[in-house]
Amino acid sequence: MLNLPTPTLKFFADLSVQVDKPQEVGQTHRGVRRLIPILGGQVQGDGWTARVLHGGADFQLILNPRMAELDARYMLETDGGDLIFVQNHAVRTAAPEVMAKLIRGEPVPPEAVYFRCTPSFETASAALGWITERLFVGTGARHPDQVVMRFFEVA
Repeated sequence: MLNLPTPTLKFFADLSVQVDKPQEVGQTHRGVRRLIPILGGQVQGDGWTARVLHGGADFQLILNPRMAELDARYMLETDGGDLIFVQNHAVRTAAPEVMAKLIRGEPVPPEAVYFRCTPSFETASAALGWITERLFVGTGARHPDQVVMRFFEVA
């Protein structure tokens, strides 16, 4: 039997990301393709803060009435002026009637939706370089005009 460490989760940051109305391509051969523009937002870490910069987007593929794959790409600017590129892959599943409400932009209880993500980070900052060398996981909730997420470092 190998003596390997069991991973634990360490809080990294809470994010509140403001989003615009979806731009929907419609039904494609892979699913319903949508783009959700990112307008901005706030990040609160343990001893640090950042803002979500305007201009990113969440590229969504609604695979079926129960499941969507998300690929969000956006930039953070820390309180110290460092820039961080975020790419966040997520899976969101719920009962078909709950997913239909989400797609229409209606509020739903967060506990009715399975929303898990795997964010990754890139930065030129020497002080923050460690975040490019770690794995992160997160959980989230979609509201009509924002997405809230909590990210954890896999320690």
